[in-house]
Amino acid sequence: MLYCKNLVRYKKFWPHIIFAILVGVFVLLNNSSLKQAKVSHPSQINNQVSTEKEIARVLRVIDGDTIEAQLNNKKEMVRLIGIDAPETVDPRKTVECFGKQASDNAKEILNGKIITLESDPKQGNRDKYQRLLRYVFLNDLNFNKFMISKGYAHEFTYQNNHYKYMEEFKNSELEARESKKGLWSDVVRCNNE
Repeated sequence: MLYCKNLVRYKKFWPHIIFAILVGVFVLLNNSSLKQAKVSHPSQINNQVSTEKEIARVLRVIDGDTIEAQLNNKKEMVRLIGIDAPETVDPRKTVECFGKQASDNAKEILNGKIITLESDPKQGNRDKYQRLLRYVFLNDLNFNKFMISKGYAHEFTYQNNHYKYMEEFKNSELEARESKKGLWSDVVRCNNE
């Protein structure tokens, strides 16, 4: 009975309380829909993209960290995020030690294959050479990580800009170094034959 009397006593405040509740619900719903919009739609403002996966076909492997792919009926150069393989095609540099092996391995695995490209919102959409920045997946294989784990490339963090798989890639490099795989081997052939 006391409860009902208190409700009646504060009757004049009910419109304000209801209004406050409705405003709170509106704000929560609005924030929720904005978060969903950010996840489901790519935003290319300031060269940033949301995490997005796209199907592509590898047309050719340029070297251990760069490929050319057919994406949406267009040829695109794709730079693999988080790795740096020894150079083989840079006209400003000689072919680097273990570069041919890294390039040949990538060609053997990727040429002509259907892959999934995954963007990383922390890396932007393209690099300064206008190459797409992506992780490459062949079925469930994270190819970027695979190249590091087999010693065909080392982990590469561009300008201290953290990326999605950074810890995994760093750990893979550490394991490859400790196991002396690929370019970390004591018997690496650097004549690129």
